[in-house]
Amino acid sequence: MTTYAGPPATLATARPHVLDVSAHFDTTGLTAPDALGDGAFNVWSNTFPADELPAPGSLVDVHGLPFAFPATGENGRDNLRCARQLIDVPAGRYDFIHVLAAAERRTEDEVHLHYTDGAIDPEWLRVSDFWPQTPSRFGERAAYTCSALHYPRHIQRNMPPAIWRQRIAVPRESELRAIRLPDNPAIHIFAITLQPSLLIPATSESVL
Repeated sequence: MTTYAGPPATLATARPHVLDVSAHFDTTGLTAPDALGDGAFNVWSNTFPADELPAPGSLVDVHGLPFAFPATGENGRDNLRCARQLIDVPAGRYDFIHVLAAAERRTEDEVHLHYTDGAIDPEWLRVSDFWPQTPSRFGERAAYTCSALHYPRHIQRNMPPAIWRQRIAVPRESELRAIRLPDNPAIHIFAITLQPSLLIPATSESVL
């Protein structure tokens, strides 16, 4: 008896899923030139120049992937510090979790992926330093690089802070239902987009 695996897997047509994570925002990292003291991304209260970044609440394309750039709400918060938040996702099979993120220093920590079948897997989230002129430590690409860094009382020119696009692999072939972020306040997340699985498994059958 010969086992036949069926036709080759085919490419899925599902589009990336843009998550709304604004309910988890607890930090202000983007400020206007006339409101330098309104944010505090790190212990020195540095912030990114909002006027050099996409419009708040806009859908942006970063290296071919859509993201919801954070809207500045009434409380002025536009990113989350990782503190074991549980991020629910539409149940489904995904290949990658893409994030727009920055770290107060180059930082790596575990996220835990929760699946509908009850499995929980640890995976690594690695984010390079946002600090000006610091290169990518983990091979991720810069989503945005600004020309200046905001301090509470002045703007430091020629100091380009970066927001990075990083990804987390989803290796298990089960439906993902939630993401548990690490307990690491040095990592800030601005946006999350899920990339659906690219392959639809072929149907197995046996042939004599």
